[in-house]
Amino acid sequence: MPAPAVTATATAAAPVTALKRPPAAERVYAHVKQAVLERRYEGGTLLTEGELAEAVGVSRTPVREALLKLEVEGLLRLYPKKGALVLPVSAQEIADVVETRLLVETHAVRKAVPAPASLLARLGELLEQQRVQAAAGDFTAAAVTDRCFHAEIVRSGGNEILSRLYDQLRDRQLRMGVAVMHSHPDRIAKTLAEHEEILAALVAGDAEAAVAVVTRHVGWFQNLARGEVR
Repeated sequence: MPAPAVTATATAAAPVTALKRPPAAERVYAHVKQAVLERRYEGGTLLTEGELAEAVGVSRTPVREALLKLEVEGLLRLYPKKGALVLPVSAQEIADVVETRLLVETHAVRKAVPAPASLLARLGELLEQQRVQAAAGDFTAAAVTDRCFHAEIVRSGGNEILSRLYDQLRDRQLRMGVAVMHSHPDRIAKTLAEHEEILAALVAGDAEAAVAVVTRHVGWFQNLARGEVR
């Protein structure tokens, strides 16, 4: 009889462990970061500890911890006794991200030729997914899928160091992507068309054509940084 009692106790305890919530500071960090990336907290917004504590349902101590971490990541600037200012995306940040992306992505797309069937199939899936998201007006989801499309090409090269470097740009890319789609809603159609061109060049095994499209596609953000629109 003792054995079943132990089993029942273990079974009953399992859901409690599974439902354990993340630490308070992690919840605040996730809440603020997601809101900044999705532009619910736009650049120039001043966030106060009290408002965030109430929004997440925690005390002010974990809020301070989370804001310090986000300041290190370059998303916020803290002002003692005032709060945290959401930093807007600067022209210099755009230029730096574009320069890094061009270095990594032109190398990666050239290396991707000849492209394996698995990569071509995955890029096709992401392209279709982004079409659906764009049609629904879900710019945040479309920006995430846009980033995934390019990351798949980078990862296909099998260089883990290069992939990790590219992944470090993730948050900046997402934030820039969402901002661009809201301020230039016509850009999503051009993005989809250029993704189609990249995929077509990979299917054709034309490395130079793929590099040319990636250069034009990513380089558009350089015009954005200079205040030009194409």
